[in-house]
Amino acid sequence: MRRISLTGWIFIGMAAGVALGIAAPGVARELGPVSNVFLRLIRTIIAPLLFGTLVAGIAHGGDMKRMGRIGAKTILYFELVTTAALFVGLTAVNLVRPGVGVAIQRTAAEAVAPQSQTSLAAVLEHTFPSSIVDAMARNDALQIVVFAFLFGAACAAVGAKAQPVVTFCAALAEVMFRYTRYVMYLAPLGVGAAIAVTVGSKGVGVLFGLGKLILTMYGALLIFVFVVLGLVLIITRVPAAGFYRAVREPFLIAFSTASSEAALPLALENMEKFGVPKHIVGFVIPTGYSFNLDGSTLYLSLASVFVAQAAGVDLSLGQQLLMMLTLMLTSKGVAGVPRAALVILAGTLATFHLPMEGVAVLLGVDALLDMGRTSINVTGNCLASAVVARWEGYKVG
Repeated sequence: MRRISLTGWIFIGMAAGVALGIAAPGVARELGPVSNVFLRLIRTIIAPLLFGTLVAGIAHGGDMKRMGRIGAKTILYFELVTTAALFVGLTAVNLVRPGVGVAIQRTAAEAVAPQSQTSLAAVLEHTFPSSIVDAMARNDALQIVVFAFLFGAACAAVGAKAQPVVTFCAALAEVMFRYTRYVMYLAPLGVGAAIAVTVGSKGVGVLFGLGKLILTMYGALLIFVFVVLGLVLIITRVPAAGFYRAVREPFLIAFSTASSEAALPLALENMEKFGVPKHIVGFVIPTGYSFNLDGSTLYLSLASVFVAQAAGVDLSLGQQLLMMLTLMLTSKGVAGVPRAALVILAGTLATFHLPMEGVAVLLGVDALLDMGRTSINVTGNCLASAVVARWEGYKVG
C-alpha cells in the first residue's frame, strides 16, 4: 500500500468519489465539509509560501535588471498564449456551433450577478496592495507577489544588514514546503469528497443535457494542450516526459477541486524540483494566476458565443474579435477559485447585450466545465515557469 504514489491515491480518491456520488448521492452531498477543510488547509499555505519563496529568491539573486527582464518576458509569453487560447475557443464554437438548438429559458437571470465594468486602470490599481496583511488574508496572489518583489528588492539593496530577514524567509519557504507535504496526505480524501459532492449534487444526467457544449469545451482544451502547449514544449525544448511528471499531481488536484488555489503549493514545489529556479517559479506561477488563465480564457470565448448562438444572435467576425479583446482584459480578473469565470462571463454578456439567462443555462454544467478549464490553467502556468527559465538560459528537467 505504501508503494502507491500520491498520484495513484488521488486517482483512487476520484474514482471512489464518482462511485459514491452515483450510488449514494444523498451521502455524497454531505461530504462538502470534508473537501472544504482540505481547501482551507491549502489556503493557509499560499501567502507565507509565496512571500518566503519570492523574497528569498529575489534577495539571493540580487539583480533587479534580471528580474525586470524576467517580468517582461513573462508578460509577453502570457499575452501570446492567452490570445492563442481565445482563438482556439472561438474557432471551436464557430465550427461545432453547440448553442444551436439550445433554448434559453428566461429564468433566474440573477443566478450570477454581472461584474462591474473592468477597465485597465482598475486592473492596474488592483495590482498594488493597500495593506499586505489584507492581501494575505484574502490570498490575493498578485498583490502578494508585487509586495514580495519590492520587499525582496529592498533586501537585496540593503545587503548584509538584511541577511537575517532573508534567512528567515528562506527558512519560512522550506517549512511551508514541508507543511504542504503534510497537507497533501489529505489530498485523496479531499479530492474524493469534492468529486462526490459534484456528482451527487448534479447527477450523471448533467452530462447529457448540454453534452455538445461539454464535448466542444473538452475537445478545444485538448487541442490547446497538444497543439499550442505542445508546440511551446518543442520550441523551448522543455522535456515533455519530465514536465508531465512534475505537473500531473497539481493537474489532478486542480481538476478534482476546480480550484487553482488548491494546486498552487504543489505546483510551486514540483516545478522547483523540475529545475526552475526559485525566483522564477515564485514570480511566474502566482502572476500567471491573474494573467495567464489559459483554460478560463478559452472557456470565456467559447461560452460567450455559445450564449449568442442559443439566443439566436448572429455575431459578426468583427463583433467576435471585439469580444475577444474585451475578454483579454476582463479575464485578467478571474480569481483562482471555483466558478469565478461565471462572474466574468456575466459581465461580458451584459457588455454585448446578450441575454443574462445564458449564465443560468451554463450554471447547470459549470462544475464539469470548471474542472477542465482550471486544470489547464494550472498546467499552462507550470509550463510558463519552465519556458521563462529556459528563456533565461537555465536547464530544466
